[in-house]
Parts: sequence; C-alpha cells; structure tokens
Amino acid sequence: MPERTTIRLPQPLLARAKRKAAAEGRTLTSLIEEGLQLVVVARDTPNPGKQNDPPISKAGGGLLAGLNWDNLSSALQEAEDLGYVERMTRIE
Repeated sequence: MPERTTIRLPQPLLARAKRKAAAEGRTLTSLIEEGLQLVVVARDTPNPGKQNDPPISKAGGGLLAGLNWDNLSSALQEAEDLGYVERMTRIE
C-alpha cells in the first residue's frame, strides 16, 4: 500500500509540475513518482556522459535551433512553455 507523505516544493516548480501532469493527462503523484524513480536509478547506474550537457542537435551539431548559449536557461523554459501551450490547445 502506498504511503502518504508531505513534501515542500518551491511554488514555481509545483506550478510547472502540475501543468506538465495535466498536459500529459496524469496525476501529479505519478509525475513525482516517475521523477524519483529516475533519480534513484540514475544514481545506481554509472553515467559515462556529462549530465549537464545542453541539448545538441543530431542533424548538424550545436545547440538546437532557437537556443543560444548566452540565455540557455530562459530559452529552454520558453520552449517548454510553448510546447505546453501547444498541447493544451490540442486538448480543447
């Protein structure tokens, strides 16, 4: 039987997690569970590559189209938000 627990998350992270779960048609609990499984398994298995590498295009190398090194974090956030909006408009 699954246990209940309380976790404290930063509000922006919780809001993003709720949006992602809704966009995927799943519960927040299942999203958190999957994330914890990935972290636990990742620590149990060695990773030969660097974990903090930015996404690289398979086509010709370099960053994915639309991303730049100077503002990578906000560009990734914007790409994720645009994907969320696109998925939500398909649901309606």
